[in-house]
Amino acid sequence: MADTSSSPTAPPAAPDHDAEKERALKRVKRAATLTLLMCIALFLGARLLEPQAPGLVWLAAFAEAAAIGGIADWYAVVALFRRPLGLPIPHTAIIPANQTRIADNLGRFIEANFLAPAPVRARLGSVDFAAHVADWLSDRKRADGLARFMTRMVPQTLDALEDSGLPRFLAKRARERIETVEVAPLAAGLLSAFVADRRHQKLFDELITALGRFLNDEAALAALRDKIRAELPTLARYFRADAYLLHKIVAAAGTLLDEVRDDPDHKLRHEFDRFAADFVTQLATSPAYAAQAERLKRELLARPELRNLAADLWAGLRRFMLTDAGATDSATRRHLTRLLTDIGRQLARDEAIRADMNQGFVTMLAGFIETQKSGVSAFIADQVKRWDLAQLTRLVELNIGRDLQYIRFNGMIVGGLAGLLLHLGELFVFGN
Repeated sequence: MADTSSSPTAPPAAPDHDAEKERALKRVKRAATLTLLMCIALFLGARLLEPQAPGLVWLAAFAEAAAIGGIADWYAVVALFRRPLGLPIPHTAIIPANQTRIADNLGRFIEANFLAPAPVRARLGSVDFAAHVADWLSDRKRADGLARFMTRMVPQTLDALEDSGLPRFLAKRARERIETVEVAPLAAGLLSAFVADRRHQKLFDELITALGRFLNDEAALAALRDKIRAELPTLARYFRADAYLLHKIVAAAGTLLDEVRDDPDHKLRHEFDRFAADFVTQLATSPAYAAQAERLKRELLARPELRNLAADLWAGLRRFMLTDAGATDSATRRHLTRLLTDIGRQLARDEAIRADMNQGFVTMLAGFIETQKSGVSAFIADQVKRWDLAQLTRLVELNIGRDLQYIRFNGMIVGGLAGLLLHLGELFVFGN
């Protein structure tokens, strides 16, 4: 394939209204040319008729100077874009001849005046980026579209995490952190808060409920009766004393449990309070408890089931997320949509957060522009240098040529007035 990187390229495609610009330019050119021809005709006519009408000398002076001014300005305007009449006159076709210099100067001008830090920061600071983000996210349809995109990226994200070794690294770091944690003080702190909120009494209630179920379980009572029978003398077993004792024990225990359950200030509850408080104190201060807790921790961490727990958790999480991401009614997508919408609404209400975000946007974008502005300047210059000369000339002429044609009109008017003044001066100096 041929390398076209250095071949001329056309400027950006002209919009539809360029045709109207070209028609307007042609109209102004024709009008200026006709006006110039009219000035020449007036000059010639006035000179021919001057012997019969001496007053025409003023018209001739005006028309002569106007024609000279018009021709000079025609030459100046044409010389910007091409060689007048195709003649190789020096310092003509200025724009095509200086394409490289114009491109470099344009790039530097944009860099110095449009991409300078102060105006860039001022312009960026006038934009409420956070409000646009909030409005965008608050729209549920847009939030759902973003959530769908994020959900589609779940498989690639999981693969990237897997390939990076992040799950294994996190599991290893978590194990190392657990190994350094002293279990006894940590457990004592947790239990202390548990006891301070009297949540241990709810545990006590559960124990009472469990004992109540035990006393009503026929299999458990049968086993208890067998134990009682084994401890009784033969004569007592003959008179079925085991059934009597079991009945009394169950009845007394049931009554006691009912009393404890119904009385929040029962003595057994206070005993349980003291037991819990003493246990927390021992766990926090006893070296023996601390050593036992550390031993249990090491035994637990050494178990193969726990060693594989992190890998199993990651595998399970990965399977769930992949399955859910591919589902028509994805829970992940629903939650993401709701989360993004809530973020947008919260952001719209919180002016302080929006101000912080806008400042962050300004700092980030201004820094990016500052580091890239020389590249932008070079890019603009390179693009202009690569433009086709004919197309470049046409583009410039279409956009400013109509105004330049009015210079020709002004030149004829100013020239004509100057001609009148010069003729008046001639009369004052030389007379007649």
